[in-house]
Amino acid sequence: MSAGREELLARAALTRVLEPGEELGGRWLRRWGAVRLIRMLSAEGAAGTEAPDGAGAERLAGYRKRAVAADPERDLAQIAEAGGRFVVPGSPEWPGQLDDLGDARPVGLWLCGSPHLRIWALRSVAVVGARACTPYGAHMAQTLAAGLAERGWVVVSGAAYGIDGAAHRGALAAGGATAAVLACGVDVRYPRGHAGLIGRIGRQGLLIGELPPGSHPTPSRFVLRNRVIAALTRGTVVVEAAYRSGSLVTARRARELGRFVMGVPGPATSGLSAGVHELLRGEAELVTDAAEVVELVGGIGELAPVRRGPVLARDLLDPAARRVLEALPAGRTATAAELALAVGTGTDEVIGRLYELHSLGFVERQGDGWKLTARTDGAATETGVTRRGGR
Repeated sequence: MSAGREELLARAALTRVLEPGEELGGRWLRRWGAVRLIRMLSAEGAAGTEAPDGAGAERLAGYRKRAVAADPERDLAQIAEAGGRFVVPGSPEWPGQLDDLGDARPVGLWLCGSPHLRIWALRSVAVVGARACTPYGAHMAQTLAAGLAERGWVVVSGAAYGIDGAAHRGALAAGGATAAVLACGVDVRYPRGHAGLIGRIGRQGLLIGELPPGSHPTPSRFVLRNRVIAALTRGTVVVEAAYRSGSLVTARRARELGRFVMGVPGPATSGLSAGVHELLRGEAELVTDAAEVVELVGGIGELAPVRRGPVLARDLLDPAARRVLEALPAGRTATAAELALAVGTGTDEVIGRLYELHSLGFVERQGDGWKLTARTDGAATETGVTRRGGR
């Protein structure tokens, strides 16, 4: 057996022994390495004098029972039969950004799907949020994910109900890339209502999990998998989240890791947006579409378009001409002398500007006076502008 194979088997076995994100196990791994650690926890190690430190006798006994029951050869064969694989730190497919988790780094990752994880992770964004989302939240998540996918970004989420599912569907509908980080084995379809969606992600994208085949989720595993979502991606977007939402855990972990944290605002009266708004008060950047997300997480030059209202014809006028136009009263005529007094310039200058405005259709001449055209006068009335001299 080669050293590489030994490492693979040892880490596959340890995913049966250690819980995801267990920092004590991470310290053991850093100190002794996977091959030596699994031997220490095996029946052979129990019979000797060497044993890991830092754990109580009862906890250590539990580890030993798990180690004895682990069958990494079977797990690797099972994942291969499902069309998947197991990747470990140091392998070509391992995403280096997961190393930012330190001792909480995954022991290894079980994958289903053909894309290369490390390459996908380099250009990925997490879209997370409430399970019991509103139609607005689902729409925003789906639209954001579709926009990111169309721009060549991988959308990462947790395959849960609500925002997660909407994000995955948006990316898939756009023909883009999406990956789901699961809190169970990648061969387990959970939640059951998303069995079809998870199957589709496995065929068209990637399913990612820390737990070996056949493992079922627990509440703590959902929280712990959030750290993988945060570390794996360039940034995390939260779309709807109450104050106690697990997606806020993902966002704050992302911030701790130096990733971009973004939030989509919602109604101030919505409890499902309260957590997002709390983030936006200082921990997150406000985003409303995919272009704004990419401007933050993307490379140089990937800028969102400039936001502005509609350009009106009067916006294109020379400042001097605009001042004369603004001085014209609504509903009546004014002479060039009156306008010159109102604007504070010479009569000849005003006359020149009036003819310029006349050629552009803003004003008309009536005898010795000048008046706004019906279109211009009406626009002023509709926008509630009170012109100098108006009644």
